[in-house]
Amino acid sequence: MHFSDGGAIERNHNVLMENSLKDSVLDFYNENRATEDQGVTPWTVSVASGYNLLRDPHHNKGLAFTEKERDAHYLRGLLPPTVISQDLQVKKLLNNLRQYQVPLQKYMAMMDLQESNENLFYKLLIEHVEELLPVVYTPTVGEACQKYGSIFRRPQGLYITLKEKGKILEVLRNWPETNIQVIVVTDGERILGLGDLGCQGMGIPVGKLSLYSALGGVRPSACLPVTIDVGTNNEKLLNDEFYIGLRQKRATGQEYTELVHEFMTAVKQNYGEKILIQFEDFANHNAFDLLEKYSKTHLVFNDDIQGTASVVLAGIVAALKLVGGTLADHKFLFLGAGEAGTGIAELIALEMSKKTNTTLEDARKKIWLVDSKGLIVSSRKESLQHFKKPWAHEHEPIKDLLDVVKDIKPTALIGTSGVGKTFTKDVVEAMAAINEKPIILALSNPTSQSECTAEEAYTWTEGRAIFASGSPFDPVEYKGNVFVPGQANNAYIFPGFGLGLIMSGTIRVRDDMLLAASEALAAQVTQENFDNGLIYPPFTNIRKISTNIAAKVAEKAYELGLATRLPQPKNLVKYAESCMYNPSYRNYR
Repeated sequence: MHFSDGGAIERNHNVLMENSLKDSVLDFYNENRATEDQGVTPWTVSVASGYNLLRDPHHNKGLAFTEKERDAHYLRGLLPPTVISQDLQVKKLLNNLRQYQVPLQKYMAMMDLQESNENLFYKLLIEHVEELLPVVYTPTVGEACQKYGSIFRRPQGLYITLKEKGKILEVLRNWPETNIQVIVVTDGERILGLGDLGCQGMGIPVGKLSLYSALGGVRPSACLPVTIDVGTNNEKLLNDEFYIGLRQKRATGQEYTELVHEFMTAVKQNYGEKILIQFEDFANHNAFDLLEKYSKTHLVFNDDIQGTASVVLAGIVAALKLVGGTLADHKFLFLGAGEAGTGIAELIALEMSKKTNTTLEDARKKIWLVDSKGLIVSSRKESLQHFKKPWAHEHEPIKDLLDVVKDIKPTALIGTSGVGKTFTKDVVEAMAAINEKPIILALSNPTSQSECTAEEAYTWTEGRAIFASGSPFDPVEYKGNVFVPGQANNAYIFPGFGLGLIMSGTIRVRDDMLLAASEALAAQVTQENFDNGLIYPPFTNIRKISTNIAAKVAEKAYELGLATRLPQPKNLVKYAESCMYNPSYRNYR
């Protein structure tokens, strides 16, 4: 907020302070005299200073306020006398966090920090991203969502429920920030591999957006987490006295469609054409339909379908340097045919068809999917959901994964099933018998749902596996060699992808942009990484990785005529760097 006369504000503030000092019982707004059944007005001072400044997460610096700032902003006596640097604050907080043994306690401590000192939260997260990413995101965020009702302190983000039908535009206008660039929205029906968590799924948009800022450099004030609460079918939550959402079964059909449509329309009306809307953790049937429906009219991105696909494709493209050959030379087998599985499969097929100038249909024939009923084959076509039909190839039905592996003989086995321990010893040993270097990607989150562990993959293949997982695993020692498992984490892609869309003013997402992001990520895996068996670059360089991805995505958007920020910057990498949020403290005058 801008004021033409900062002096007048300060004088008014001083007058109020003097008045209240002259008459310590002065009750300016009659709040003390109001009885409990009378309303009072919740007045606030517009310019943050003094006590309010220390409680404003956007501007608070804690003990890092300088002597001059303490005088200028009425902070004398409100802080201990020492002045310390932001770097020392980071060091102290990291020491404190490491004292906690329970990951959920670390998560809660990080959320408290985000609520009290935003810049310090992001500086800590950026500088120690490999250590803290599993705390603020998967796997810990899964447990946080399960217990969100119990650990809920201050609301983060916007809750849009069936009660707000017809008033969603007003609800959006209740959010204090107006210059929103990215929204992450969930309806909580399929949170990670944990199922329907209803309103408590809010932990996911909050976590994702903290990564948009930390890893992709999107300003925190430009990010809006949203949960659409249409009820839950989770009986445990419905009977939990601490559950924070609507206590009813999920609305479906027209009631659901109308609420989501009102939300999508209101978002565009309030924030314009260039607002990025990321769908997160919707159930399969809604996720595909919403993406297909709104990709024509809005700037939408589904991280479960498209983000996962892009990051996995990048890992596979990188892995080809270890196994040799091109994409088209290999066969791919998926366990799991939901959003992630079919999304990855489609992007692999798209890249394959582009590189070989073959049809998409021909490329798809190299890719096989197994769901809960077995191998997806043409004789099952009538009963399949629409998103599985392109993968129903001519073959006799096979129920068991081990038999499928032995029959299809894939180079890569990719797990997106959401079911833990499904890559058994027999299955992994069969992959090792077929391939010199089997590619095994156990992508389901959180760690408890991973199809196999890193240790199992390396041990059962006698150290020959090229392994990556969705959630992090520690390095594994096998026969004197140390193997560092890669993490096919969507956080490699979506922050840089989003930055690329935002900085170029792109109005629609296209598959070519996802391919550009994959290629940009794969290109940043060094020979040293390959020597360590890694197919993803280390997370320590994530902001540099994000700028390169952003530049490639923006370049593709300009090429396709979908970017509106003109003229196109000459050096897109430098431009991406200049757009990135920096969490270092500013000086206050």
